[in-house]
Amino acid sequence: MQWATGSIGRTCLRAVLDSPDHELVGLVVYSERKAGQDAGTIARRDPTGVIATRDIEQVIAMEADVVLHTPRIQLAYDAHDADLCRLLRSGKNVITTAGNHYPGAHGPQRLAVFDQACADGGSTLFGVGVSPGVIGERLAMALTGISLDLDAIDIAEVVDASAMVSPDFVFTVMGMGTDPKTTDLLAGPLPPLYRSLYSETLAYMADQLGLVGYDIEDDHHLELAPSDVQVGAGLIREGTVVATEWRWHLSVGGRRRISLAIIWTMAPQLPRYAGRPHWVVQVSGQPDMTMTIELHEPTSAAVRTSAVQSVTAGVVMRAIPVVLAAPPGVLAPVGFAPYRFG
Repeated sequence: MQWATGSIGRTCLRAVLDSPDHELVGLVVYSERKAGQDAGTIARRDPTGVIATRDIEQVIAMEADVVLHTPRIQLAYDAHDADLCRLLRSGKNVITTAGNHYPGAHGPQRLAVFDQACADGGSTLFGVGVSPGVIGERLAMALTGISLDLDAIDIAEVVDASAMVSPDFVFTVMGMGTDPKTTDLLAGPLPPLYRSLYSETLAYMADQLGLVGYDIEDDHHLELAPSDVQVGAGLIREGTVVATEWRWHLSVGGRRRISLAIIWTMAPQLPRYAGRPHWVVQVSGQPDMTMTIELHEPTSAAVRTSAVQSVTAGVVMRAIPVVLAAPPGVLAPVGFAPYRFG
């Protein structure tokens, strides 16, 4: 079953329809415009006979081995919790891209909610994605595994978000176009939202590294537009937020061990962002290492799926057999022999 058909959801939907190993049995949409349409129409594929619905009760009653749950992250961070728990209690395994990569980061109570739902339904929950999900949890951890000695890890993500077309997501959930003269973005709901999401990466990495008694410090920056910028979602006025830099430092005893910067820009041509790769992972220790990851957009005009959409859907699809084979409960990425402090 495919849940939501935004840019990532449609990419997952096409991957399911194109695969001889999977059968689509249900499709959940949020918009009235898509409800009632055939899944093939939404995915730019042949008709499937599977009709999109907004009826959650109908969806809960349906049988499916796994639900690919790909809605956008929302305010508040736990906005999707009720749906996730209902799906899990109904006996459906769930792979979600909307957080919950490491629920235990928020304490045992939040983890217990999902563990109980999984126990009730004999189901598994797995939060996946590229960032969070792969860059810190898998790739950075792999680098530590070849470190003779480790001092610190620094991860920086830079994403050109100018092509995003949803005004609500861009101007509300991302905070772009906010006028600092009238609204203090850093005092609003967005810093807690993104801290909730990305602290799961930091906590997972800390646990894998054997770090205890750590603190997480905010270190955010807002870049303002030097002139009006026209983007996919609308107009960003001069002097308003054109890029957000969400940054956190995880420290033990006052010593920074992990730094994570998530930078989304609507003006990638600005000197502060021009030419920067999608991700840079720097490992300080013995030896020092730098890993750079650059996604390349399709060169064929016939391919309308972006590189970010493809890699996110790729992680989702690879997770399906893992989730189906897993015992009931909440899954987290499994690393191999990372560096351990102390």
